Amino acid sequence: MDEKYSFYKQEPNWFTFATKIRREWKLMLKICCMGTITGLVIAFGIPKEYTASAFLAHEGMRSRSFPDISELANMSAGMHSSIASEWDALYPSLYSAIVTSTPFLLQLSTIKVCIQGDSTVLSLAQYLKEYQKAPWWRTLTSTPSRLLDWCLSLVDEKPEIGDEIGRKGAGKGPLQLTHEEVATAGAIASRISIELDKKKRTITLSVMMQDPLVAAIVADTVQARLKAYMTEYRTSKSRRILAYSEKNCKEAQVEYHTAQDKYTRFVDANRNLTQLTSRAEQVRLHCEMELAQLAYNQAERQVQAAKARVEKVVPVYTVIQPVIIPLHPSSPNKLGILVGYILLSSAGGIGWILFAKDFVESFLRDIRRKRKTSEDEYNQMLADD
Repeated sequence: MDEKYSFYKQEPNWFTFATKIRREWKLMLKICCMGTITGLVIAFGIPKEYTASAFLAHEGMRSRSFPDISELANMSAGMHSSIASEWDALYPSLYSAIVTSTPFLLQLSTIKVCIQGDSTVLSLAQYLKEYQKAPWWRTLTSTPSRLLDWCLSLVDEKPEIGDEIGRKGAGKGPLQLTHEEVATAGAIASRISIELDKKKRTITLSVMMQDPLVAAIVADTVQARLKAYMTEYRTSKSRRILAYSEKNCKEAQVEYHTAQDKYTRFVDANRNLTQLTSRAEQVRLHCEMELAQLAYNQAERQVQAAKARVEKVVPVYTVIQPVIIPLHPSSPNKLGILVGYILLSSAGGIGWILFAKDFVESFLRDIRRKRKTSEDEYNQMLADD
């Protein structure tokens, strides 16, 4: 026991280690060759991936000011009101969550893509299912799970028609997705990445696919749909105000035309009459027509102002570097994989020679010695009998 403890307390002798490794150079060569072969198999077994990126600059977070519906009502009554302001609820840090949300991914799965060098047009979900390749060893490792899924599919009941209609309804109730849709959404989400630089206020949107043209199409679509999503959010209140203003304008127009018809008919019917009652009624109808005309003019101005506010919404971000079809694959790094496996195998060989080999050999010697001792004792017992 003291010798063992003294061994651990001793400082490492690097010259002894180097000498020990040099004596086992043939074993080290075999281990490095095995690591090289393993690295080559893995490096060339991983399919090529192409990354298409877009470099964006988002606008600074600031409050947006516009009148709300109650303020428009005050304006129609001739009252002055202050401008209400609110802050955006969707920050750039949430862009990644928006892009990887299930509704966004399901919409992406239906976009049309085409493979480079092939004029065939297919959906993104179909491309991921039929054209996206996996490493050859994944086929072996996924065979048990696929067999289990196939067995479960024989037992599971298919969704009824009513459930299918409810699942695809217009956003009513929770989403009910199939296993294939969940797998497709997960595959698309794993290939989209959004990196945000808060200091520079820049966004890097990247899409990785095995076909460069498909990667560029998906990246451009994600960039366009994200911008449309954010623009839809930013203009939603302004568009509601515009719809309310247009409704008020139509009602004011109807009231003005009605008052105008009443006034003109009364004037035509009482042109030659001089009674005071007729004159008073004419003055009243004229005042009603002027008030209706004033309300109609104010409503028209509100409609024009609401339209200007909808069109005045600034873009959520500016595209600095558009999407370009990549010319060279971004992964795998074959040289890095090869060097990594060579270094890993070398480290494993050195660890085996310096530490594990002597321990294993002594352990096996102890087992053989004990076995021989037990055999000798057994033979001695037989000889005594």
